[in-house]
Amino acid sequence: MPFGDYYGSWRAMEELYREGKIHAIGVCNFYPDRLLDLCYNVEITPQINQIERHPHYQRKEDLEIMEELGIQVQAWAPFAEGMKGMFDEPILKEIAGKYGKTPAQVILRWNVQQGVIVIPKSVHRERMRENLNIWDFELDEEDMMRMAQLDKDCPSMLDTRKISEVRRVYDYLNHPVLTSL
Repeated sequence: MPFGDYYGSWRAMEELYREGKIHAIGVCNFYPDRLLDLCYNVEITPQINQIERHPHYQRKEDLEIMEELGIQVQAWAPFAEGMKGMFDEPILKEIAGKYGKTPAQVILRWNVQQGVIVIPKSVHRERMRENLNIWDFELDEEDMMRMAQLDKDCPSMLDTRKISEVRRVYDYLNHPVLTSL
């Protein structure tokens, strides 16, 4: 989409926001460079940016830029759907054992303690209950530092900077696959 159309669409959302027809404007999967570019060219900055974020893809720079811009971080796929051995990470298991929690609960708590809103996905009632049971403990500084060691600095779910991934997303209806990573 040419920049004129891109910003024109944003300006239309800004107008709806000013008229009170929408209550917030947000973006999804914006990397820091694109987010900063957007914010420098619009009147109303996004209130939220939904990004893939989990212990294997911690996105420290992204969080710093969003904090600087006053944009709330929301993590989709906080468990990376269990891909790449997420729930088998020895560090996560050790920390979970220390608090009598599951690795999933530790991941959710880790996000929350950093001010990140999480969107955990589950179709199982027991796991939904488990996901809500994260408010009776807090990870200490040592545990937070140990969690930082898990960062592989690459997505597990979707890398929108890879041309093959963009093509895969646009061709999803014809050839559905979970991920090519």
